[in-house]
Amino acid sequence: MVMASDTQSILDKVLAGERMTAVDCTALLESHDIAPIGAAADTVRQRRHPDNIVTYIIDRNINYTNVCNVVCTFCAFYRRPGAPDTYVRTLNEICEKIDETIALGGTGVLMQGGLHPDFGIEWYEDLLRTLHAKYPRFQLHCFSPPEIHNIHLISGLDYETIMSRLKDAGLYSLPGGGGEILDDEVRKRVSTKCTTNEWLGVMRSVHRVGLRSTATMMFGIGDTVEHRVRHLQRIRDLQDETGGFTAFISWTFQRENTALGRRIKDEPTGIDYLKMLAVSRLFLDNIENFQSSWLTQGLKLGQVALRFGANDMGSIMIEENVVSAAGAHNRADERMLRYLIREAGFIPQQRDILYRPVHRDESLRSDATESMPLRELTVMIAD
Repeated sequence: MVMASDTQSILDKVLAGERMTAVDCTALLESHDIAPIGAAADTVRQRRHPDNIVTYIIDRNINYTNVCNVVCTFCAFYRRPGAPDTYVRTLNEICEKIDETIALGGTGVLMQGGLHPDFGIEWYEDLLRTLHAKYPRFQLHCFSPPEIHNIHLISGLDYETIMSRLKDAGLYSLPGGGGEILDDEVRKRVSTKCTTNEWLGVMRSVHRVGLRSTATMMFGIGDTVEHRVRHLQRIRDLQDETGGFTAFISWTFQRENTALGRRIKDEPTGIDYLKMLAVSRLFLDNIENFQSSWLTQGLKLGQVALRFGANDMGSIMIEENVVSAAGAHNRADERMLRYLIREAGFIPQQRDILYRPVHRDESLRSDATESMPLRELTVMIAD
């Protein structure tokens, strides 16, 4: 049992500017003193973002294929090659989705897919070149480390060569998907995709060619506090080395319709999520932005996360197919996110993939709608 005095001594040390150790991180994650931990994370957030602004992005997730040649027991989205309900989106379908995103004020797309056994690097280059030529100012935030590793296995190229070629073809940045828990003791039990070192190796190469990326964690897949601390330490170490991570996003495993979900008995709670977010903000002192995962945690808990270290509400999620397949059905539009941000005491600001402000005609954002009660906004979205 971690005593309140022990928790406070760690927090005092961090707030005085001293770097947390892995032992400190473990102690905080094992502590039940969530209020002072959250308050400390909120203080650190205020120091990093003194302008009182909370950001959000207008984009969408485009899943270009659900064909996947690996098995992840936590995933309800993938389909094995040859299954009757597999798909590969056509270029026209992808462009239609991008056009819809632009019409809503969007600045980019997050595009990911399954690990298709037939897609070598040329397939990805052709797609990026075509989209970049058609939408030269649109930000293509695409392909997770497992997808890059899959290209490596198919094309026989090293990570840095792959990333350099994809950058030349129009890739803007890389999402941090496929991280789950960066510890092979956990990964080998739940997935057959890339290892911890391979995930980190892809990210190192991403940063070496001059691209930025996000870092993620999905916990509650049979991992322990020790595994989670190792994950955070590996992210912090790589950020010390490269400085290439723009943000950190954590969320809890969504179990519905998954093989793993039928075996996991104890799900992470809202307290577990908020504590992980807050401790991550304190431990990852070299990462500037932390995102609230309202898509998996719900809009109300996602709003509370803004006082537990998060300075970003993430995407309005025009479209999302992966975690929704596993039971996360939360939805929001731009006015909803701006309302939640204002009601938490912050100034809402649209951003792009690299967390730079995006300025649009304010007449497109109705203050009357932003002041609507949450219940009425929820009805509006449900309709």
